[in-house]
Amino acid sequence: MEQEAKTILPQVTSEEKVPVIEINGLVKTFGENNHVLKGINLSLNKGEDLVILGRSGSGKSITIKCIVGLVVPDEGEIKVFGQNVLNLVTHQLNEVRIRIGFLFQNSALYDSMTVKQNLAFTLKRHASDLTSQEIETHINAVLESVGLAEAINKMPSELSGGMRKRIALARTLILKPEIILYDEPTTGLDTITSREISELILDLKKKNNTSSIIITHDMACAKLTADRIIILKDGVIHAEGSYQELEESEDQWVRSFFI
Repeated sequence: MEQEAKTILPQVTSEEKVPVIEINGLVKTFGENNHVLKGINLSLNKGEDLVILGRSGSGKSITIKCIVGLVVPDEGEIKVFGQNVLNLVTHQLNEVRIRIGFLFQNSALYDSMTVKQNLAFTLKRHASDLTSQEIETHINAVLESVGLAEAINKMPSELSGGMRKRIALARTLILKPEIILYDEPTTGLDTITSREISELILDLKKKNNTSSIIITHDMACAKLTADRIIILKDGVIHAEGSYQELEESEDQWVRSFFI
């Protein structure tokens, strides 16, 4: 089957804002009355960390799941690297997905596999042309980048919550994604480990120039990682700005996130 050529983003200066994700009029309803998204419009720029805040059930996770096709919206347009992913056939959507890393809230590691096997599984599935030595090299490098080279032969059950999150992040990074979607990256972690994960997110952006959307309830994580924040309320974007701008907002509901 003939495949379309992949979109190549132009080289730009750091001052220019190039959207790698553009969402327009995103609507999603579950059942008859659960209107989760009511026309979301947002963009993610190249090299930006965008944090999405909102109360539970406000549609934060649904929004990023729509981006990678895990949830199909009722209406709207989602452009990733300039392509409307809602119009792509399966093999075209898979090409886009390879360029997007998704860190699930529960880490989603395969419990019956070692750390090495978890990472190798991802490589073999999406980069089948790699040799065994190349796979080994990739695994060692990505574990080194998250500070867990020594965990290569451990089972997920032998890892702490923070270590599991780092391994899940390593699995996300191993295909060298240009965009990373983080779904509650620090949930369930203690304060020190949460900060370590937040600092790792920042470090990875600096090293790899990734663009990220970070869904979180952790305001310390938001403050440390966000270039820009949007807050969802009742299925729409209620506020947008920097951490400081929103913290000083005259809107009492917005300020309540920062208390």
